[in-house]
Amino acid sequence: MRRFTPIGMLVSLLLLVLFPLVFGQLMVAALIKLHLTQSAAIDLVIAIILGGLINLPVKRIVRHDNVSSNPLAVFGLSGTMPQLARVRRETIIAVNVGGCLIPSALAVYELAHIVAFGSPVLAALLIACAANTLACYAVAEPVAGVGIVMPGFVSPIIAAVLAAFLAPSEAAPVAFIAGVVGPLVGADLFHLRDITKNAVGVASIGGAGTFDGIVLSGIVAAYLA
Repeated sequence: MRRFTPIGMLVSLLLLVLFPLVFGQLMVAALIKLHLTQSAAIDLVIAIILGGLINLPVKRIVRHDNVSSNPLAVFGLSGTMPQLARVRRETIIAVNVGGCLIPSALAVYELAHIVAFGSPVLAALLIACAANTLACYAVAEPVAGVGIVMPGFVSPIIAAVLAAFLAPSEAAPVAFIAGVVGPLVGADLFHLRDITKNAVGVASIGGAGTFDGIVLSGIVAAYLA
Protein backbone atom coordinates (compact mmCIF):
# COMPACT_ATOMS: atom_id res chain seq x y z
CA MET A 1 0.00 0.00 0.00
CA ARG A 2 1.32 3.42 -0.96
CA ARG A 3 1.76 5.87 1.90
CA PHE A 4 1.13 9.59 1.66
CA THR A 5 4.07 11.75 2.70
CA PRO A 6 3.40 15.07 4.49
CA ILE A 7 4.30 16.92 1.27
CA GLY A 8 2.02 14.70 -0.77
CA MET A 9 -0.85 15.27 1.65
CA LEU A 10 -0.22 19.02 1.54
CA VAL A 11 -0.25 19.05 -2.27
CA SER A 12 -3.45 16.98 -2.34
CA LEU A 13 -5.12 19.35 0.12
CA LEU A 14 -3.97 22.37 -1.88
CA LEU A 15 -5.38 20.92 -5.11
CA LEU A 16 -8.64 20.11 -3.34
CA VAL A 17 -8.97 23.75 -2.29
CA LEU A 18 -7.77 25.33 -5.54
CA PHE A 19 -9.76 23.21 -8.00
CA PRO A 20 -13.21 24.62 -7.10
CA LEU A 21 -11.78 28.16 -7.15
CA VAL A 22 -10.12 27.71 -10.55
CA PHE A 23 -13.15 25.99 -12.05
CA GLY A 24 -15.44 28.64 -10.59
CA GLN A 25 -13.35 31.33 -12.28
CA LEU A 26 -13.56 29.40 -15.56
CA MET A 27 -17.34 29.23 -15.27
CA VAL A 28 -17.64 32.94 -14.55
CA ALA A 29 -15.34 33.81 -17.48
CA ALA A 30 -17.38 31.60 -19.82
CA LEU A 31 -20.71 33.06 -18.66
CA ILE A 32 -19.46 36.62 -19.14
CA LYS A 33 -18.94 35.70 -22.81
CA LEU A 34 -22.68 34.97 -22.93
CA HIS A 35 -23.68 38.62 -22.58
CA LEU A 36 -23.97 38.42 -18.79
CA THR A 37 -22.56 40.88 -16.27
CA GLN A 38 -19.94 39.63 -13.84
CA SER A 39 -22.36 39.80 -10.91
CA ALA A 40 -25.02 37.89 -12.87
CA ALA A 41 -22.43 35.29 -13.88
CA ILE A 42 -21.36 34.79 -10.25
CA ASP A 43 -24.99 34.47 -9.13
CA LEU A 44 -25.60 31.92 -11.88
CA VAL A 45 -22.55 29.86 -10.88
CA ILE A 46 -23.81 29.77 -7.29
CA ALA A 47 -27.29 28.76 -8.52
CA ILE A 48 -25.80 25.96 -10.65
CA ILE A 49 -23.74 24.63 -7.73
CA LEU A 50 -26.63 24.73 -5.26
CA GLY A 51 -29.10 23.48 -7.86
CA GLY A 52 -26.82 20.52 -8.48
CA LEU A 53 -27.96 19.19 -5.10
CA ILE A 54 -31.61 19.11 -6.21
CA ASN A 55 -33.07 16.32 -8.34
CA LEU A 56 -36.74 16.50 -9.33
CA PRO A 57 -38.34 13.09 -10.08
CA VAL A 58 -40.31 13.18 -13.33
CA LYS A 59 -41.00 9.51 -14.10
CA ARG A 60 -40.97 6.08 -12.46
CA ILE A 61 -40.27 2.96 -14.51
CA VAL A 62 -41.48 -0.28 -12.92
CA ARG A 63 -38.95 -3.11 -13.18
CA HIS A 64 -39.23 -6.89 -12.84
CA ASP A 65 -35.75 -7.16 -11.35
CA ASN A 66 -34.19 -5.74 -8.19
CA VAL A 67 -31.86 -2.75 -8.51
CA SER A 68 -29.70 -1.09 -5.90
CA SER A 69 -30.47 2.57 -5.30
CA ASN A 70 -28.21 4.89 -3.31
CA PRO A 71 -29.36 8.51 -2.73
CA LEU A 72 -25.77 9.66 -3.33
CA ALA A 73 -25.52 7.86 -6.69
CA VAL A 74 -26.87 10.83 -8.66
CA PHE A 75 -23.94 12.88 -7.33
CA GLY A 76 -21.39 10.22 -8.28
CA LEU A 77 -20.76 9.39 -4.60
CA SER A 78 -22.47 6.02 -4.20
CA GLY A 79 -19.17 4.36 -3.25
CA THR A 80 -18.57 6.64 -0.27
CA MET A 81 -21.51 5.38 1.81
CA PRO A 82 -22.70 2.03 0.40
CA GLN A 83 -24.72 1.40 3.57
CA LEU A 84 -27.29 3.91 2.32
CA ALA A 85 -28.14 1.70 -0.67
CA ARG A 86 -31.64 0.26 -0.84
CA VAL A 87 -33.10 -2.39 -3.12
CA ARG A 88 -36.08 -1.36 -5.22
CA ARG A 89 -38.01 -2.54 -8.25
CA GLU A 90 -38.22 0.71 -10.14
CA THR A 91 -36.01 3.22 -11.89
CA ILE A 92 -36.65 6.87 -11.13
CA ILE A 93 -35.94 9.37 -13.91
CA ALA A 94 -35.06 12.73 -12.36
CA VAL A 95 -34.02 16.14 -13.65
CA ASN A 96 -31.17 17.94 -11.94
CA VAL A 97 -31.86 21.64 -11.35
CA GLY A 98 -28.27 22.89 -11.59
CA GLY A 99 -27.09 20.45 -14.22
CA CYS A 100 -30.08 20.53 -16.58
CA LEU A 101 -32.82 23.07 -15.88
CA ILE A 102 -30.60 26.12 -15.34
CA PRO A 103 -28.30 25.54 -18.35
CA SER A 104 -31.36 24.77 -20.51
CA ALA A 105 -33.01 28.03 -19.42
CA LEU A 106 -29.78 29.91 -20.17
CA ALA A 107 -29.64 28.25 -23.60
CA VAL A 108 -33.16 29.54 -24.33
CA TYR A 109 -32.06 33.02 -23.21
CA GLU A 110 -29.06 32.86 -25.52
CA LEU A 111 -31.27 31.64 -28.38
CA ALA A 112 -33.45 34.74 -28.01
CA HIS A 113 -30.28 36.83 -28.29
CA ILE A 114 -29.09 34.96 -31.38
CA VAL A 115 -32.42 35.39 -33.19
CA ALA A 116 -31.66 39.10 -33.49
CA PHE A 117 -28.64 38.32 -35.69
CA GLY A 118 -30.77 36.76 -38.43
CA SER A 119 -30.82 33.54 -40.42
CA PRO A 120 -27.05 33.05 -41.04
CA VAL A 121 -26.27 32.70 -37.33
CA LEU A 122 -29.42 30.65 -36.76
CA ALA A 123 -28.40 28.28 -39.55
CA ALA A 124 -24.95 27.93 -38.01
CA LEU A 125 -26.56 27.18 -34.65
CA LEU A 126 -28.80 24.48 -36.13
CA ILE A 127 -25.84 22.81 -37.85
CA ALA A 128 -23.75 22.92 -34.67
CA CYS A 129 -26.58 21.52 -32.54
CA ALA A 130 -27.39 18.76 -35.03
CA ALA A 131 -23.75 17.71 -35.45
CA ASN A 132 -23.08 17.73 -31.71
CA THR A 133 -26.28 15.81 -30.99
CA LEU A 134 -25.32 13.08 -33.48
CA ALA A 135 -21.80 12.90 -32.09
CA CYS A 136 -23.05 12.61 -28.49
CA TYR A 137 -25.53 9.94 -29.51
CA ALA A 138 -22.79 7.96 -31.23
CA VAL A 139 -20.30 7.99 -28.34
CA ALA A 140 -22.75 7.66 -25.43
CA GLU A 141 -23.41 4.16 -24.13
CA PRO A 142 -25.23 2.50 -21.25
CA VAL A 143 -23.07 1.18 -18.41
CA ALA A 144 -24.52 -1.28 -15.92
CA GLY A 145 -25.06 0.27 -12.51
CA VAL A 146 -24.15 3.74 -13.74
CA GLY A 147 -26.43 4.72 -16.63
CA ILE A 148 -25.59 6.56 -19.83
CA VAL A 149 -22.00 7.77 -20.03
CA MET A 150 -19.89 9.47 -22.67
CA PRO A 151 -16.40 10.99 -22.89
CA GLY A 152 -16.63 14.44 -21.38
CA PHE A 153 -14.35 16.17 -23.91
CA VAL A 154 -16.32 15.22 -27.05
CA SER A 155 -19.25 17.60 -26.79
CA PRO A 156 -17.48 20.86 -25.79
CA ILE A 157 -14.73 20.44 -28.39
CA ILE A 158 -17.17 19.76 -31.24
CA ALA A 159 -19.45 22.62 -30.16
CA ALA A 160 -16.58 25.10 -29.80
CA VAL A 161 -14.92 24.20 -33.11
CA LEU A 162 -18.15 24.34 -35.11
CA ALA A 163 -19.21 27.61 -33.47
CA ALA A 164 -15.85 29.25 -34.14
CA PHE A 165 -15.93 28.10 -37.76
CA LEU A 166 -19.61 28.68 -38.60
CA ALA A 167 -20.43 31.75 -36.48
CA PRO A 168 -17.22 33.49 -35.37
CA SER A 169 -19.04 36.70 -34.42
CA GLU A 170 -21.30 34.84 -31.95
CA ALA A 171 -19.10 31.83 -31.24
CA ALA A 172 -19.60 31.74 -27.47
CA PRO A 173 -23.44 31.63 -27.35
CA VAL A 174 -23.60 29.25 -30.31
CA ALA A 175 -21.04 26.98 -28.66
CA PHE A 176 -22.90 27.10 -25.35
CA ILE A 177 -26.27 26.19 -26.86
CA ALA A 178 -24.77 23.40 -28.97
CA GLY A 179 -22.81 22.21 -25.93
CA VAL A 180 -26.02 21.96 -23.90
CA VAL A 181 -28.25 20.48 -26.63
CA GLY A 182 -25.72 17.83 -27.69
CA PRO A 183 -25.49 15.81 -24.46
CA LEU A 184 -29.06 16.62 -23.36
CA VAL A 185 -30.69 15.33 -26.55
CA GLY A 186 -28.08 13.06 -28.10
CA ALA A 187 -26.73 11.36 -24.99
CA ASP A 188 -29.65 11.61 -22.56
CA LEU A 189 -33.02 11.78 -24.30
CA PHE A 190 -32.15 9.60 -27.31
CA HIS A 191 -30.75 6.93 -24.97
CA LEU A 192 -33.52 7.19 -22.40
CA ARG A 193 -35.02 3.87 -23.49
CA ASP A 194 -31.72 2.13 -22.67
CA ILE A 195 -32.28 2.96 -18.99
CA THR A 196 -35.03 0.33 -18.82
CA LYS A 197 -32.40 -2.27 -19.76
CA ASN A 198 -29.90 -0.99 -17.21
CA ALA A 199 -29.77 -1.82 -13.50
CA VAL A 200 -30.02 1.75 -12.21
CA GLY A 201 -32.19 2.91 -9.32
CA VAL A 202 -32.11 6.66 -10.06
CA ALA A 203 -31.18 8.28 -13.39
CA SER A 204 -30.59 12.00 -13.03
CA ILE A 205 -30.54 14.05 -16.23
CA GLY A 206 -27.81 16.61 -15.70
CA GLY A 207 -26.70 15.06 -12.42
CA ALA A 208 -23.16 13.99 -11.65
CA GLY A 209 -23.98 10.30 -11.69
CA THR A 210 -26.13 8.63 -14.30
CA PHE A 211 -26.44 11.49 -16.77
CA ASP A 212 -23.67 13.99 -16.71
CA GLY A 213 -21.97 16.81 -18.50
CA ILE A 214 -24.75 19.05 -19.84
CA VAL A 215 -23.74 22.18 -17.93
CA LEU A 216 -20.01 21.37 -18.13
CA SER A 217 -20.24 20.82 -21.86
CA GLY A 218 -21.94 24.16 -22.41
CA ILE A 219 -19.63 26.09 -20.09
CA VAL A 220 -16.41 24.60 -21.48
CA ALA A 221 -17.62 25.04 -25.07
CA ALA A 222 -18.40 28.71 -24.48
CA TYR A 223 -15.02 29.20 -22.79
CA LEU A 224 -13.13 27.51 -25.63
CA ALA A 225 -15.00 29.53 -28.24
